[in-house]
Amino acid sequence: MTTPTPVEPSPSDLPAFPAPRSRACPFDVSPPMRDLVPLGPVTRVRSWGDSTPWVVSGHAEQKALLGDRRLSADFSHPGFPSPVDPGRSHSGSGDLSFVGMDDPEHARLRRMVSGAFTVRRIEALRPVVRRITEEFVDTMLDGPRPADLVRDLALPVPSLVISELLGVPYEDHEFFQRNSKTIVSSVADARQRRQAHQDLADYLDELVGRKTREPSDDLLSKLGRHVADGELTRRQASAMGVLMLLGGHETTANMIALGTLLLLEHPDQLALIRDTDEPKVVATAVEELLRYLTIVHLGRRRTATEDIEVGGVTIRAGEGVILLSELANRDPEVFPDPDTLDLTRDARAHLAFGAGTHHCVGQPLARMELQVVYPTLFRRVPTLRVATGLDEVPFKDDAVIYGVHRLPVTW
Repeated sequence: MTTPTPVEPSPSDLPAFPAPRSRACPFDVSPPMRDLVPLGPVTRVRSWGDSTPWVVSGHAEQKALLGDRRLSADFSHPGFPSPVDPGRSHSGSGDLSFVGMDDPEHARLRRMVSGAFTVRRIEALRPVVRRITEEFVDTMLDGPRPADLVRDLALPVPSLVISELLGVPYEDHEFFQRNSKTIVSSVADARQRRQAHQDLADYLDELVGRKTREPSDDLLSKLGRHVADGELTRRQASAMGVLMLLGGHETTANMIALGTLLLLEHPDQLALIRDTDEPKVVATAVEELLRYLTIVHLGRRRTATEDIEVGGVTIRAGEGVILLSELANRDPEVFPDPDTLDLTRDARAHLAFGAGTHHCVGQPLARMELQVVYPTLFRRVPTLRVATGLDEVPFKDDAVIYGVHRLPVTW
């Protein structure tokens, strides 16, 4: 007897992805995405251009797949699930540098920058980040009320830190923040995103050229030395610079603002950070905030290069896969009572930074900045409060990285 060939579902019969979070519960997982969980840890959705990629919700399945070399991060695969011009081939060595590559080229390029983000090197920056944070808090307190926490603290702190680490002039922050915002926008059209990326790449290309001729003690100068040695083209170096600059301020800025708002809504949890002198207590709290909020909206996207059995299904070679960290980070098998914010929880198993060879290279820096900013802010401004109702806060449903556009606060 022959086994019947499975009937592929019609796109119209599948749940739609992506889906916005609920305004009633803006810190929680999108309700339509949460509804995928009972369907199994791996299930199909209808996505861009009526493509039907697999969504992986289970923590164990995500952890396994993120370490599976049969999943490719190369954008050029025809089945790659992409919101940008769906169905069109993308260059794996273009817009996002090694993020869109597989080993061994991914590993070769990644090694050129990973040394700048070791725990030892990042810990050496902690006093600098503390001083920068104190200075921006001073400026905010001296300014008018209500203040905008995004403009006055959440965005400038990581922007200044990554600028100094890379060797990017901070006086250009309005330029790179504006273009970064367009690149991560989910409502800007493809032309606008390409232009923003091109402008940023041209800017970094000029800087890399300058650093190649006149090096200093920063990451762009290190990339410039690789260019001079023939190990990188200038364009490859500038693409890596775009990636570092974008990732180094955009994600952390959103975590600072969104985490602050969440804690102001949970004053008992906020007190745990504000009233402790124990670094381990703050570090544990930051891991729980990363787990609970999981600000990357469109998941980690891949293409299967071979058939993969996982979660009771077979993902066929050439099919797209979307790994939703926000669902894995609410998996009750790993995090009991996952919808409760508990800053004493050991949440280190979260996948907010991914896992496997593509885990976030800048995670030590992001962790350290959050560990500095939250307690500094709440100790310096113990009466901090939101100056509007929660329903008036403009959340970033229009971006691939979740957060708030503005956060009016007073004290």
